Amino acid sequence: MDIRSLFKGTKEAKKFKAGKTIFKEGTVGDLMYVVLDGELEVSAGGKLVEVAKPGDVIGEMALIDTKARSATVVAKTDCKLVPINEKRFLVLVHQTPIFALLVMKTLAERLRRMVANRA
Repeated sequence: MDIRSLFKGTKEAKKFKAGKTIFKEGTVGDLMYVVLDGELEVSAGGKLVEVAKPGDVIGEMALIDTKARSATVVAKTDCKLVPINEKRFLVLVHQTPIFALLVMKTLAERLRRMVANRA
């Protein structure tokens, strides 16, 4: 299942122009985003670690723990993102369990890539 299908027709999507910083590493975050359209560069420690594409989520760790952001995210192209605050996150997890599984899948894939890149 594609996470975008959960937000089809949403009016809460926000548009970001190419080059716009969505959030910075080390800052406190209170939103995560679902990528509906466009690509975003995710960097940590000044190194590109991923290019997020439609169907990906970014910033999810901010809603899972209270630590500072672990990456900087910049729009590589014009993007359309759905912002999700903690309240909406909890409602989605409760009412749509597949949402929680998709977020966990994203976290697991990123962790595996990070471990593989260290080897």
